Amino acid sequence: MEEQRLEAIIEAVITELGAELARRGGAGQGPGIAIDLPDPMRPEARAVPGVKNPQDPEGLIALRETTTARIGVGRAGPRPRTRDLLAFQADLAITKDALEKKVPAALLEEFGLFTVSTRVTGGRSEYLLRPDLGRRLSEGAMATIQERCAKRPDVQVCVADGLSARAIEANLARIFPVIKAGCASLGYSFGTPFFIEGCRVGVMNDLGDLIDPKVLILLIGERPGLGRAESMSAYMAYRPRSGHSDADRNVICNIFDGGGVNPLEAGAYALSLAQDMMGKSASGVKLKLMEGEG
Repeated sequence: MEEQRLEAIIEAVITELGAELARRGGAGQGPGIAIDLPDPMRPEARAVPGVKNPQDPEGLIALRETTTARIGVGRAGPRPRTRDLLAFQADLAITKDALEKKVPAALLEEFGLFTVSTRVTGGRSEYLLRPDLGRRLSEGAMATIQERCAKRPDVQVCVADGLSARAIEANLARIFPVIKAGCASLGYSFGTPFFIEGCRVGVMNDLGDLIDPKVLILLIGERPGLGRAESMSAYMAYRPRSGHSDADRNVICNIFDGGGVNPLEAGAYALSLAQDMMGKSASGVKLKLMEGEG
């Protein structure tokens, strides 16, 4: 569901509830309409352990602060408490929304990215069920790339929605300028960047065949976790070609602010890795083995 449409529905429900409350005489008069549960998504609500009478209260709080895992939440009999169930359902909704959300057109325009697509034609359901289609560019995409992209650059950057468009929305504005400016300072030619819709990592092989870059960097949204939708990865390969696999690629994962790899730091590391790839003419396992020999 589009975000604007969802907000309109929420606004309509709130308006209707307000009208019903006024009709019944307002809060405190008659039955009224009230929400008697605090918002379980507030950070302060999440920080409170649910275990009753813990042996080491301070230790339990300290332990919970070391991880985002759902530990020390307590229970009501054999079941989770209402507060924790609501928080779980809210986090699950964030995950589902991330899978359906699209990268805003305004963001792509801001960085001059034109859009091409893979062989996924049946929407997000087909994208999730047929990862093989997301690894291949459509015929139209191949023609567009051939026409619009500079060939054989030192560094080619492509942006893709992957499993979370929210990750691109959250990180692109910080990591993309770092990579582009870094290429300029290092004297590397920078290819024509563009956006790929319905994309899987394996599409790098088609891109390598078409553009023939020395280093290809694919910025792609990672699989969202519960309540975590902004994590992005930067997959990189030296001269990717048909037949290459994950063994021929490197990845910088968990790129996001507030617990992951800072996007600015990730951009700088991507440039350092690109230098290493070009210096050794290798990536993936081959690069790792060469580093071990050195």
